[in-house]
Amino acid sequence: MTLILLLLPVFAALVLLLLKGETVKIAALFFAIAELVVAGIMVAGFHADASYQYVIDYLWIADLGIHFKAGVDGISLVMVVLTTLLVPLIILSTFKHQYNKPSTFYALILFMQTGLLLVFTAMDAFLFYVGWEVALIPIYFICALWGGENRIKVTIKFFIYTFAGSLFMLLGIIYLYLQTPDKTFDIQAFYNLNFDPYHQGWIFWAFFIAFAIKMPIFPFHTWQPDTYTTAPTGGTMMLSGIMLKMGIYGAIRWLIPIAPLGFAHWQSTVIILAVIGIVYASLIAFNQKDAKRLIAYSSIAHVGLIAAGIFAWNMQGVQGAVFQMLSHGINVIGLFFVIDIISRRINTRDISLMGGIAKSAPFLATSFIIIIMGTVALPLTNGFIGEFLLMNGIYQYNIWLVAIAGLTIIFGAVYMLRMYKQMMQGETSSLTASFTDVSGSEKIVLVIICALVIVLGVYPQMVTHLSEASVNNLIEQVNQKLISAK
Repeated sequence: MTLILLLLPVFAALVLLLLKGETVKIAALFFAIAELVVAGIMVAGFHADASYQYVIDYLWIADLGIHFKAGVDGISLVMVVLTTLLVPLIILSTFKHQYNKPSTFYALILFMQTGLLLVFTAMDAFLFYVGWEVALIPIYFICALWGGENRIKVTIKFFIYTFAGSLFMLLGIIYLYLQTPDKTFDIQAFYNLNFDPYHQGWIFWAFFIAFAIKMPIFPFHTWQPDTYTTAPTGGTMMLSGIMLKMGIYGAIRWLIPIAPLGFAHWQSTVIILAVIGIVYASLIAFNQKDAKRLIAYSSIAHVGLIAAGIFAWNMQGVQGAVFQMLSHGINVIGLFFVIDIISRRINTRDISLMGGIAKSAPFLATSFIIIIMGTVALPLTNGFIGEFLLMNGIYQYNIWLVAIAGLTIIFGAVYMLRMYKQMMQGETSSLTASFTDVSGSEKIVLVIICALVIVLGVYPQMVTHLSEASVNNLIEQVNQKLISAK
């Protein structure tokens, strides 16, 4: 099943390159739904324990001890669900757009999906790095070919940032490989290595820089707002909904278990950086007139909270991070989709030029407020579960830091609801006077997203039970290393 999961998007991308016209969109959606079905079968047959399941292991490059080894535990499976669930929604959300070379556009999205799934399932560090870079190449071309103003300059900055971070990680992976007795890239062999605190500190930063840029957290975030704003909406959704989760997942799966002493030394520094990012991004979001840019800064604030929860390193914090990765992905593509619908109708994202949209588009307004409620963590929405667990986890680490981190909820509610009021309520402007409500594919996407916001908020156990055993096992492994090192 894992091999099918990884190869189906590659096959689909190659098929799409042979198609033309409207057939491309339908075929892309068909293959994305087929991939979701494969993930659904994996979930149905998954035993919610701490073991890796659906493991494949093929000798790839024998001379270097590289294996094509992949599988899923509870944490990986949630990321697989995230990826396979959001890609069909992202593809469906683009149906109203007319792209030049649509076959290339949709093929790149599906090829990127393969890279993302490689990252989330890899049990070999070399394969993990390959997936990391494979995911970067398609999004570079999506942003460069179909992006907005200054897209080349912005995309090159994004590429340089992320590629430079990846090189640090590659150096760390090579160093770890050379230290293994059998010269292997296997994840368990990396876990079994024991280094002194000094060496673990360097290993920690080699991986952390790559992951911090990808998330991104302060001060590694400067590429993000411009890239999110300039990228085509489908690209922005792939970046914000799924790709940034690569960095969060990498910290949980690779960084902390491999370098626990380095993590323990730099733990408070990273949490402080994450909390600074929460406040910083929230304050900047207040002053944004471009709705897409406002959501970009909002994303930095939410990811900062997730990062702080991970580095608190307790059951509530890590479980909250895993759940919130899924919730944030759903909510953020919903927000970007609503902004895309509005900007296509009135040719602007300037919030000050809008108003009164709810009068002529009640379905859009209702969907928008449901998504915003999930984003600002209203009880009985998906955002509440994740943020409650994260805050609980940070509280166990430090009560003062959680007091500051909690500002993300207060600030988020203020600037999100203010944006909603300016766009949806009040008097109509000359641009919104003839605004039309959503229909067709737009309505389907919004219905699915709103349903997910509510269902996950009411019944979060469908996600938490998948990852609970794996999270607990990983935390215990790291804690045992920390205890034995004392």
